[in-house]
Amino acid sequence: MRRFLLLSIFASCASFADSVLPNSENLSVKAQLGQKLFFDSNLSEPAGQACASCHNPDFAFTDADKTQPTSKGVDTTLHGNRNAPTAMYMAYSPAFHFNRTEGLYMGGQFFDGRAATLEDQAKGPFLNPVEMANPNAEAVVKKVKVASYASQFDAIYGNGALNNTEQAYDYIANAIAEFERSAVFNRFSSKYDFYLFGKAAFTAQERRGLAVFEGKGNCAACHPNRPMVKGEPPLFTDFSYDNIGVPKNPESPFYTMSSKYNPDGEQFVDLGLGGHLNISAEDGKFKVPTLRNIALTSPYTHNGYFTKLRNVVEFYNTRKVKRRCAKPLTNETESLAQKCWATPEVSQNVNFGELGNLKLSQRDIDDLVAFLETLTDGYDAKSPWTSLASPEFKN
Repeated sequence: MRRFLLLSIFASCASFADSVLPNSENLSVKAQLGQKLFFDSNLSEPAGQACASCHNPDFAFTDADKTQPTSKGVDTTLHGNRNAPTAMYMAYSPAFHFNRTEGLYMGGQFFDGRAATLEDQAKGPFLNPVEMANPNAEAVVKKVKVASYASQFDAIYGNGALNNTEQAYDYIANAIAEFERSAVFNRFSSKYDFYLFGKAAFTAQERRGLAVFEGKGNCAACHPNRPMVKGEPPLFTDFSYDNIGVPKNPESPFYTMSSKYNPDGEQFVDLGLGGHLNISAEDGKFKVPTLRNIALTSPYTHNGYFTKLRNVVEFYNTRKVKRRCAKPLTNETESLAQKCWATPEVSQNVNFGELGNLKLSQRDIDDLVAFLETLTDGYDAKSPWTSLASPEFKN
C-alpha cells in the first residue's frame, strides 16, 4: 500500500507539472518555469522527490501522505522532525524580522523562521539530507541543465544563466518563489471569501462558529480575520511565533532515526524559533499558521501530534485545566479519552494567557470547527476555483 501511495504521488507530480492548476491561466513566464521546477521529481538525489511530493496541490500544498506525523525524504526510510506546512499564502509572510512595537519575532518561512524569504526557503529542501538530499547546489544546477525546460532560463534570465552555479541556484529559487507568489497559491476562493463579498450565506452553525472565533474562543488574537492593508481578504495569521504547549509526539519516526540524522535519539527536543536564534526566551515557539484550508492540512502542529481538527480545538480549549498524564500518550485520541494532556515538549514560554482554558462547550467546539471548514478554497461549485481577489504581486 505504501509503495502504491508513493508511486501515485510521484505520478501526480509529473502530471501537475504541465497541467492547468487552479488560477494558473495567467501565470507569468517566470512562474511557469517555477511550476516546472516545483513538480520536477528529477531534482532530488536519487530522482524521485519534487517540492510537490511534500506540497501536493490536492491537499492545499501539504503532504498527501496523512499516515505519518512528519514528512519523509526521497529515501523513504528517512523522516524529518516536522510535517510539511502549507505553502499556500506564504507569499504574504513578511521577511523575518523583530517587530519592536509588538516585541515579537515575525515573518519568514518554515516553522522556525530560518528562511527569511520565499527564495531562501526554496533553496533549503534541495540540500536537506532527509528531504531531497542533494550534496550541494552544483548537483541541483547540473540536473536543471539537462531538463527539458533548461532553455527557458536563458530566455528569462539571460544567456548563460545556468553557467555560474551560485547565480543559477539563485535563479532556480527565484522562479519557484515567483510561482508561489501567483494566484495558484493565493486563491481567496473559500466560502468565507464568498461570504465576505456577499455571494454566499453562512448556515446558523457557521455563524455561531464565527462568533466563537471572534469572541470567547479568542482565535482572532493570533489568527486575525480583518482585511489586509491592501484590501485583500484576511490571511488568518499574524505571522508571529508562539509556544502553545504541544507535547512531544511519541509516534514520530524521527526519534528512531540513526545518530547521523538525530544524535539525540528519543531525547530530541525541538526548540523551534529558539533553536534557530539560540535565544532561550524563544524556545518552543513556532510560526502561527494560516487557518486557510485548515481542514485539508492535517496532521497539525509542527510535529503532527494532532490528526483531527476538532482535537486541536479541544487542546486549545482545555490544555490548562486537564491534569497532566502520568505516562506518555500515543496520540490525541487517547489523551481525550483520559481527559489529560501530556507535558509540553518545551515547558518554558508556554502561552498561558490566550489559550488553554477557553470554557468552550461541546456545541461551541462543533460550531467553531464548522466555521473553520468554510476557509477551504474552491467553494463555488459552478466555478470552483474562482478567486475573488487579485493577489498577484511581487515582494
